[in-house]
Amino acid sequence: MMTTAILSILALLSIGGGIGWVRGKKQKRRAYLLAKPLPDEWQEIIGMDFIRYRGLPEELRRSLDGNIQVLMAEKYFEPCGGLEEVSLRMKLLICAQAGLLLIRLKQHGFYRKLKSILVYPGAFQDSGRRRFGLHEEEADSTMLGESWSTGSVILSWESILAGARNADDGMNVVIHEFAHQLDQVDGAANGVPILQQPSAYRRWAKVFLRNYDELVGEVESGEGRRSLIDPYGATNPAEFFAVASETFYEEARQLKMKQPDLYNELEGFYGVDPANWERV
Repeated sequence: MMTTAILSILALLSIGGGIGWVRGKKQKRRAYLLAKPLPDEWQEIIGMDFIRYRGLPEELRRSLDGNIQVLMAEKYFEPCGGLEEVSLRMKLLICAQAGLLLIRLKQHGFYRKLKSILVYPGAFQDSGRRRFGLHEEEADSTMLGESWSTGSVILSWESILAGARNADDGMNVVIHEFAHQLDQVDGAANGVPILQQPSAYRRWAKVFLRNYDELVGEVESGEGRRSLIDPYGATNPAEFFAVASETFYEEARQLKMKQPDLYNELEGFYGVDPANWERV
């Protein structure tokens, strides 16, 4: 009996040690990729289409280069809707835009719940299944992107490319869907991602609720077109966070001027101040 118990304990310790070894190996691989210069060919491909990449401060671009390499190594890309393959260019533009959100963000785990990225050539039809854990979407509606808490993001290549090439129109499907991934890490899509300090949640809720309610009021009164944040953000708090993230990176100066409290919360969360980045 004693021998059996000892063997069981040793087996559990062995499993635990194996898990630790795998995690250690993963961390070492990430550290290597984060420190490794991005290949010249990759820089050229990204710089050709991703306007924001060209205007990033050098220090931030080096951080983004590392994020790109980790995401390229760890995420699975799947072609859909008749797309023959997800090309190197497609992968790089997705990872560059998704990696932008992680430049100074702490404890993000490189979108740790995300396993696969599905890419369609253009807009695709929504299945009508439950998304974001919030509500049923209308079946057969046309979509440009989706984020699933079960470990996948679905994107339209046309929208990926358009978002990369337009740095100041307030619309970026990759930023939008990957902001949803950050929101979904704790299992709930509610517009409240994991914050660094427990004390930050009360201020976050106060600021976001006020700005969300203002947008909802503008949309309901027919004034939504005049708002800086896209009216789609009035759908629910999760969509508001995703759309506000797009605005933060794409129309930073306007957001900082018109809604400074919201800008400050996003600046504190993402750890960057895009209003001071070079205009591109």
